[in-house]
Amino acid sequence: MNIDFSLVLAIVILVSGSIWAIDHWFLAPKRNNEKFSDSDEKNLTNEPPIVEFSKFLFPVVLIVFILRGFIAEPFRIPSGSMLPTLEIGDFILVSKFNYGVRLPVINKKIIETGNPSRGDVVVFRYPENPSIDYIKRVIGVPGDEIGYYNKVLYINGKMAEQQPKGDYPFGYYNFRRLNENLPDPEVKHHILVSDLQAASDFVLQVPEKSYFVMGDNRDNSRDSRVWGFVPDENLVGRAFFVWMSWEWGHWPKWHRVGSVIQ
Repeated sequence: MNIDFSLVLAIVILVSGSIWAIDHWFLAPKRNNEKFSDSDEKNLTNEPPIVEFSKFLFPVVLIVFILRGFIAEPFRIPSGSMLPTLEIGDFILVSKFNYGVRLPVINKKIIETGNPSRGDVVVFRYPENPSIDYIKRVIGVPGDEIGYYNKVLYINGKMAEQQPKGDYPFGYYNFRRLNENLPDPEVKHHILVSDLQAASDFVLQVPEKSYFVMGDNRDNSRDSRVWGFVPDENLVGRAFFVWMSWEWGHWPKWHRVGSVIQ
């Protein structure tokens, strides 16, 4: 089951804030105006535990909600589809304001701040199931013509040049590691390809307000080649930083902590 943490945080804020407000405006004055039966002193009774807890919880969760909803949100990489750029177990931060300021929970854009560029690593809501977050690299922006022949990209007629960088072991197989240069503007990054899988050639046009994305692990990624384009309204943010790398059952990969995602 996929949990919408923004929705959970919003509910906690609503409930704790309501308890605090009701007590502050209605119950606390009544409680403080009660008098002992044998004294004129006010009965300054302690707040109920649920009120104390709500007063503590509300500002903490509100700050988390604002930071997570408008500044940066953490994600964990669950698969190898973005190898070698991102490894299984990487914990990353995603900027929430690069592609427009959006309201949490409903994901509605309220302020335009920019659009994805070719080569950006983006997190988005999976078009076939928006409750799931995916991460891929933007290959085509609106209006681009994308060609893929013999595992080489062509963008608007320009070839994305590749330079071999040796083998890369993954699972039971060895992949070829290549440095790929996306054109206009030039973006250099590493990809993996497997000689054991046949190439699926294609040519297509990216429609307006949509993006064509691919995993850097080209032969081990379910991406726009399978399920189509990413609509602008599905964008979550731009991945920019690895703050921890820890695959369950293994030691943390300390050398990856602090890596900038390119």
